[in-house]
Amino acid sequence: MKIYHNPRCGKSREALALLRQNGIEPEVVEYLKTPLNAAQLERLGVLLNLEPQAMLRTDESLFKEKYKSLRLHPHEWLQVMSENPILIQRPIVAREHAAIIARPPELVLDFLKKK
Repeated sequence: MKIYHNPRCGKSREALALLRQNGIEPEVVEYLKTPLNAAQLERLGVLLNLEPQAMLRTDESLFKEKYKSLRLHPHEWLQVMSENPILIQRPIVAREHAAIIARPPELVLDFLKKK
């Protein structure tokens, strides 16, 4: 199991704590330090069953200032997120065949029950 994690985000810290409290020590990917490329983001989108636009943090000031009015192709949004990882929803918890955006963090508990 992996968690795409921002240690400065309270929701991300809560999701990581819930995983650990349930006996899961996930691979922690600090995506701000090690940005994902467009192909990795596309794969995450498939696991999440979401279009790239749904993976965006539209409340970020960067999004509002630079991207809000743009209508981009899904692959272009993947590139935007790759170049600006702060715009990726967080936290994302993933395993081999599925992933969730753990907002609220308690969604992790339901995710752990599903196989």
